[in-house]
Amino acid sequence: MRDRIDAIAEAKTLVQAHYAALARATPDTVADTLAARMGDGAIWRGFHPFNLQTGPQAAAEVFWTPLLNAFSAVQRREDVFFAAHNHNDPDQDIWVVSMGHLMGLFDAPFVGIRPTRKIAMLRYAEFNRVVDGQIVETAMYCDLLHLMRQAGVVRFPDQTAAHLVQPGPRTHDGLLFGASDPAEGARTLAIIDSMVKAIDAANANPTALTPREEMQRNWHDDMLWWGPEGIGATYTIDRYIEQHQTPFRSGLSGRTFNGHVARLAEGNYGGFFGWPNLTLSVTGGFMGLPVTETRADMRVIDIYRRDGDKLAENWIFIDMLHFLLMQGIDVLGELA
Repeated sequence: MRDRIDAIAEAKTLVQAHYAALARATPDTVADTLAARMGDGAIWRGFHPFNLQTGPQAAAEVFWTPLLNAFSAVQRREDVFFAAHNHNDPDQDIWVVSMGHLMGLFDAPFVGIRPTRKIAMLRYAEFNRVVDGQIVETAMYCDLLHLMRQAGVVRFPDQTAAHLVQPGPRTHDGLLFGASDPAEGARTLAIIDSMVKAIDAANANPTALTPREEMQRNWHDDMLWWGPEGIGATYTIDRYIEQHQTPFRSGLSGRTFNGHVARLAEGNYGGFFGWPNLTLSVTGGFMGLPVTETRADMRVIDIYRRDGDKLAENWIFIDMLHFLLMQGIDVLGELA
């Protein structure tokens, strides 16, 4: 057990050093900064238009260099940081998770989004797999639709939940830089697993339980659901059912769960990501869009906070741009 705890601590230290170096990087140096701690063949996954890349040079070219050219004085405003062994991996590799906002002055165009010369907050969640002192795999998911809204571009009607810059945990205890009791992480992971199984059961038999009965098994009544731009954030089980679950389940059908690349928890925090997590048919005009019957993928990161024996908060990142592109809607192309 001590060896596992020490390995997690070493992985956290590596990723913290990685972030500290990125905070000092410039567009000209960021590729070398990444290469200092990323393996040459490291897998890097990002939302559309960044997608799947191999190696630090490619990650710099598609994401970090354009970002640092567009944003001045970038700060990582981190709200959640934890690490653990991957529940889905027979090798039990360690992943280090970070979530928050990349904040800066939006001074030049970024992926076609016009600059505001004002402060902007790019929501992000990142998973880094650490093996033998190197980052060998990264999932860096960020909410570009949310950035577009800050720049005055509102592509979809506010038909569901609220759209706002999202805070971190209510309890302000999400930065787990030190060691945590492994038993607490196991409790969190067990509840996340139970919640995933409850969704699968509801898809298999939608009438077995009411939505409230389903939710109450794993969620507090005053749960907070911090959803992505295009869906929005909502508060309490009842409003979640009204403002997200019902539109989601009525507008999308034929849900296929593709699994998670990583699922892990430490202390009261846990999460997972997939590539993609889900494939669905767009049958009911979800997000105010026309019915298409198209099968489309959702690449998703979910981060959770547990309070006691139930989940209290959930931050969700969905690659909406890729999901829409598979339906023939090129949101970034429309900006040209």
